[in-house]
Order: sequence, then structure tokens, then C-alpha cells
Amino acid sequence: MAAGTEKRDGARMVCIENDMTILNAAALKKLLLDSLDSVPGLLLDLSRVGEMDTSGFQLLVLIKREAQVTGKGFRIASVSPAVEAVLDLYAMKDFFGL
Repeated sequence: MAAGTEKRDGARMVCIENDMTILNAAALKKLLLDSLDSVPGLLLDLSRVGEMDTSGFQLLVLIKREAQVTGKGFRIASVSPAVEAVLDLYAMKDFFGL
């Protein structure tokens, strides 16, 4: 799994550079929850995600809900065509503010 992180205006920007599938869902979950825990907000760049399955989608829902419960910011900055297709399939672009 490749992912880069950087702090930007008090939030943490996480750029996922691999697939978001069942094969790496556990590692991504840890990365994203740890990132959310350490800053007041999380910004995701998903523009380099090559493939996303239901596990990847469920992970995004989990992170958004965890941010809401803990009063932290969460936003998806950009998406790849693969991510956009999954969000369209589940009619969830509005849920994520896209």
C-alpha cells in the first residue's frame, strides 16, 4: 500500500496511491484512523486510486462517520474515475460533498 501524508492548515492530507480493496483495507483503515486521531481534520486525495471495491467504499463511510462522531473535519479533495464510479454506483457523491 502506498500513501503519502502531510499536514496542511492544521489538517492532515492523505494521498492514497494504490487500490482501495479488500486486499489492503485493514492497513488503510489503520492509516486513516490514526491520521484522523492525530489532527483536527482529514483531507483525502483519492485521485491516484486505481481500483475500489465495496471494502474501500465502506472504509470511506467509516472514516466520515468517525470524523462526525469525534467532531473532526473530513473532506475528499479529489477522486479518480474508479472512485467516482463506485460513489456513483451507490449514489453517495452528495454524502461525501462531491
